[in-house]
Amino acid sequence: MEHITLLIGIVIVTALVFDFTNGFHDTANAMATTISTGALAPKAAVAMSAVLNLLGAFLSVEVAKTISGGIIDEAAGIRPEVIFAGLVGAIIWNLVTWLAGLPSSSSHALFGGLIGATLVSVGTSGVHGGAVVMKVLVPAVAAPIVAGLASMAATRLTYRLARGRAEEDTAKGYRAGQIASAALVSLAHGTNDAQKTMGVITLALITGGVVAPHADPPLWVIASAGLAIALGTYLGGWRIIRTMGKGITDIQPPQGFAAQTGAAATILASSHLGFALSTTQVCSGSVMGSGLGRKGGVVRWSTAGRMAAAWVLTLPAAGLVAAGAALLADQGDWGIATVAVLALAVCGVIWALSRRKPVDHSNVNEGPAAEPAGVVTTALQAVSPPPAGPVVTGPATAVTTIPAPAMAEAPLADPVGADPVIADPVTVHPHETRAQRRAKAGSAAG
Repeated sequence: MEHITLLIGIVIVTALVFDFTNGFHDTANAMATTISTGALAPKAAVAMSAVLNLLGAFLSVEVAKTISGGIIDEAAGIRPEVIFAGLVGAIIWNLVTWLAGLPSSSSHALFGGLIGATLVSVGTSGVHGGAVVMKVLVPAVAAPIVAGLASMAATRLTYRLARGRAEEDTAKGYRAGQIASAALVSLAHGTNDAQKTMGVITLALITGGVVAPHADPPLWVIASAGLAIALGTYLGGWRIIRTMGKGITDIQPPQGFAAQTGAAATILASSHLGFALSTTQVCSGSVMGSGLGRKGGVVRWSTAGRMAAAWVLTLPAAGLVAAGAALLADQGDWGIATVAVLALAVCGVIWALSRRKPVDHSNVNEGPAAEPAGVVTTALQAVSPPPAGPVVTGPATAVTTIPAPAMAEAPLADPVGADPVIADPVTVHPHETRAQRRAKAGSAAG
């Protein structure tokens, strides 16, 4: 019994570590658009989100019940070692996608880890296939689409209502609305994601005989899960905040308000129904919808494509890692110790790699590097091509040709007085003196 108690303690600690990574991985869901538009300072934004995540953890336990007794069959011989292996798979996938700055789903990483470990240790009888389809896979497909469409419609309505008004007159109101909607998303995130860890800990307690089957999470489980996700949220997953706020589309205050309101409504509705959906997918879909809803807005489809690929890979990738961990953990104490050491080593390597190019509150709003144009962007440019650049440099001779319109926009600098505007194209050599340029300009004008 002491061994089981110790193992359950290890599982609880590992679950709280996952909850911590869930917090900083998903901070972007609530605060990326608020930070990118300047509605809130980065540190203030993550602090507010952390507090509301903690409060949200106490509002409902429906999602926790889905985890503890819906997806995995607790009566099929699930042991704490299986849950431990599943959590290791979820944590490693969370850290890999965090390093890449990809807003993948922590929820699906957890589901994939638990399912992969259960299949290896128990078999298909340990997984409720119907619950996986109805409460995980269907919401995974439907939720981002629903949130995206709602956000696109809300964005178009918002701009239509504000049509004819000066931007500076509406910006203050939209920023206040962004703060309120970001607070609602943070609260909704606590009601959904914090409960997943509660469900895992409750499942471990049930398998160890500590609490009765189908029991609600104890109060200390709710409090510890809420504190862990709040602490992770406060530290901020700045890499993913940058991708969500700057990498998908250029967010303006009206778009941020519409995106966050649509996401909050979707998350709260799913929490009430007990759907353990991915808040990351919902918020990402909302951001894309807001980009499509603004006239002239552009979605960076290459970034969206990488995100979608990460979404598809999350369940199987976390499941494979957890399956390997479960094979080792089933060997006994030395197997569990090996899994723990390997997991710590992998986490240490990922952390060291992240320090090469750190992202924090001071540089989170620096836009990502320019990306090659994708198919959609190329098609849009073919319809409305960008203006040609004003300066063309010849490859062989150090001579620059400046067309007349560009010269009129940017005349040659003169510390004494501006050079006359030149009506005809003029070839300018980089080493000629100001007097030579004046002379050439005069002869061209004559």
